[in-house]
Amino acid sequence: MKIYTRKGDDGTTGLLGGARVPKHHLRIESYGNLDELNAHTGMLRDLTGDLAGAMLLQIQDNLFTIGSHLAVAPDHAGKMQLPLFDPLWIDALEHAMDNMESTLEPMRHFILPGGHATVSQCHITRTVCRRAERSLVALHECEPVDAGFLSYLNRLSDYFFVLSRWLAFQLQAPEIPWKPSK
Repeated sequence: MKIYTRKGDDGTTGLLGGARVPKHHLRIESYGNLDELNAHTGMLRDLTGDLAGAMLLQIQDNLFTIGSHLAVAPDHAGKMQLPLFDPLWIDALEHAMDNMESTLEPMRHFILPGGHATVSQCHITRTVCRRAERSLVALHECEPVDAGFLSYLNRLSDYFFVLSRWLAFQLQAPEIPWKPSK
């Protein structure tokens, strides 16, 4: 199977079900942002190894599931067999955050991203997650998507923030509080 088809040379791309849309369509933007988020999550998984690797691998799988739903033309959604979104994914994120936060000092200041390459990658992943969430919200306003996807991405960015703090603690990296200049 060839990777290139030349069909997108005119600035369009195909959705599952056959519809073609401009490459700047909100649906394409949304799953493109999910794809970027998945790539950054993979980098983070490579950097964390056993510290968070299993959870991050599950997150990558979940992101592919959400992306598969976005890749289907809305009028074909009921006709395709897609992996199911499971609301328990949100519970798993909350449980993981609760476990990590139980080992951390309470946050008293905003924290500047950085301190260790792994922590920085976690913050990059968090900000890409926020962008993916914003584009999915914009799509949802035009073409409703499963509200669980929105909740999942919202919780996922929180997870990446807590993970960044937890990784800093595990790696003995400093958390640098933001103190506004006067």
